[in-house]
Amino acid sequence: MKQSIKSLVALGVVGILSMTAACADEKKAGKAADKADSGWIQLFNGKDLTGWTPKFMGEDLGVNFKNTFRVKDGLLTVSYDNYEKWNKNFGHLFFKDEFSHYILRAEYRFIGDQVKGGPGWAFRNNGLMVHGQSAASMKKDQDFPNSIEVQLLGGHPNGKGKRGTLNLCTPGTHVYYNGKLDKRHCISSTSPTFHGDQWVTVEIEVNGGDVVRHKVGGKVVMEYKMPQLNDGTVLKKGTISIQAESHPTQFRKIEVKVLKK
Repeated sequence: MKQSIKSLVALGVVGILSMTAACADEKKAGKAADKADSGWIQLFNGKDLTGWTPKFMGEDLGVNFKNTFRVKDGLLTVSYDNYEKWNKNFGHLFFKDEFSHYILRAEYRFIGDQVKGGPGWAFRNNGLMVHGQSAASMKKDQDFPNSIEVQLLGGHPNGKGKRGTLNLCTPGTHVYYNGKLDKRHCISSTSPTFHGDQWVTVEIEVNGGDVVRHKVGGKVVMEYKMPQLNDGTVLKKGTISIQAESHPTQFRKIEVKVLKK
């Protein structure tokens, strides 16, 4: 009996030590996770459009045409509930600050039906515009800001075929792609296709006027260098904006981590 009690006590001590070690490991892991996730600046506060300014084609700066950009259920939503039909009402929602060297991370999804009359290419189509001009500098009838567009795309209506996200489009700009100046308006990425209304997390690594990388699932699916205006002026910083191109879209997180130059 005495031997059994000693054995039980020994096992209890071992168990306590094991639990203590496990708790210590969890704390270390938690601290490591917190450190890895620190430094992110939340551009969207989950409550309202504080810090953001809309600019629609044909409208004055600050006019949120038909309340297209709104916060609904804690999500930044591009909505077309108040539209009867599409009439080239291209819009962008600009964050107030400019950035140069940073990682932009966003979680988005496409929902619902495209507004009546929307262009075919804009089905499940939005974009993260980086290194863009300021909203105030846009002309009243300008459709897109001069910028680098990281194109966000959803799958085909039938749920089949390839239609990857994170393509590159270049309104008013050019880039160096595969070692040479490429003047194509859009260049496809190697991203997989995301069908349906699933949430997708993407990252864009922007290094001033040098290399830009598009990532999904931690994998680089597009890389290019020297983003520049059509006149050759290299873009080293600029605005961040999202689009309104005729298909309902939701964002539940838009955040930036500033990088050392």
